Amino acid sequence: MIQTTVLPVNEIFYSLQGEGGQMGLPMVFIRLAYCNLDCPYCDTDFHTYTERSLEEIAQEIAIYPTHNILWTGGEPTLHLTADIVAYFHQLGYRQSIETNGTRPVPKGMDYVTCSAKPEAFDLLWENFPQGVDEWRFPFGVNSPQPPDVRALPPARFYALSPIYAPGEAISAPPQALEECITYIKQHPIWRLSIQMHKLIGIR
Repeated sequence: MIQTTVLPVNEIFYSLQGEGGQMGLPMVFIRLAYCNLDCPYCDTDFHTYTERSLEEIAQEIAIYPTHNILWTGGEPTLHLTADIVAYFHQLGYRQSIETNGTRPVPKGMDYVTCSAKPEAFDLLWENFPQGVDEWRFPFGVNSPQPPDVRALPPARFYALSPIYAPGEAISAPPQALEECITYIKQHPIWRLSIQMHKLIGIR
């Protein structure tokens, strides 16, 4: 029995994943509203939304040829449940999630990307005792360095993403990118994750 019958949907769109371990994969992006953090570099408007039933969401995304869903936000763990994940599994969808790490993800998720923020660092083993598919840490001149990988739950991919200020041209390398490259060369388990979708001009 699904307890949450509607979700606060900010937007739904079809594009390619632009960063991280699934870069280039066609995805239906379902952005949910609200976040429990207020990161100063966040460039996403997730405050507006329309309440949509699961059936309405399923009907809207059925027009797309992919069966990959990416739940994003905001912070999607504020709304998603194992029953909701199971509902879309029954429709044949593979589901990924992008989360800030402050809350556990619902059971059944196929791919977990945790873009952990400092507020979540002490919660990562509690929230992800079996690990994640991908750690993707935002990295900037004034941001803390990522935790030592030996202190993190296991993952398949470890990625650093340079923080660009809203409106800053991604083609003009900021100091954050140089800091990322330097850190990765010193800690080669990490890889660089640039927002490819901004470079090639897609959503």
